[in-house]
Amino acid sequence: MPSLLVIIFAVELVVQLVNTIGAATINNLLWRIALSLPIPLSAEFAEQRKKQKEYLAVRRDLNATSSQDEFAKWARLRRQHDKLLEDLEKRKKDLDGSKTKFDRTLTSVRVVATRGVQWFLPFWYSREPMFWLPYGWFPYYVEWFASFPRAPLGSVSIVVWQWACTGVLALAIETVMAVLGLFVAARQKQQEKAKVKQAVPASAKAEGSKAEAK
Repeated sequence: MPSLLVIIFAVELVVQLVNTIGAATINNLLWRIALSLPIPLSAEFAEQRKKQKEYLAVRRDLNATSSQDEFAKWARLRRQHDKLLEDLEKRKKDLDGSKTKFDRTLTSVRVVATRGVQWFLPFWYSREPMFWLPYGWFPYYVEWFASFPRAPLGSVSIVVWQWACTGVLALAIETVMAVLGLFVAARQKQQEKAKVKQAVPASAKAEGSKAEAK
């Protein structure tokens, strides 16, 4: 069943990526993408940003206006300030509610599409062989373990295939992250060396100027 092999591998890959990147980071990224789409939510967010700019401008003018020398102007700006602040707080509350609902929906979809599939497929296809081991190549205990829990003896069960995918993907992701970490560390070290090289001639030039002045 090659299609099932691919499905299990894809599900485990998604799970490992979510664990590595972080569910909150993925939710925030998808939220930003949603706000850039032509939907009512993005229009509401754009209006909130516009109101925020208006509020900051009025607040700046209010702070620059004297309540004693320009009372009429100060009172007008104060009313605008309070109205915009109230409107912003209401809009922020609505957007926070939408964000919470968005996160809950994504979490539910992610759990069903990953954890749910992780549990359902091994249960439903527990007796189905993923592929067969070469006959006579492995001892009995290896064949028994490969077919655990209920696949035919001599085959690899869906549970064991799932374990193998999880282990290989976790190892591969750890290796990639380690290589990236080494690359970033080496790049930072090069940048620090470049800064030191730039600082040394500057200090030498300053000392030379002092010596000429003397």
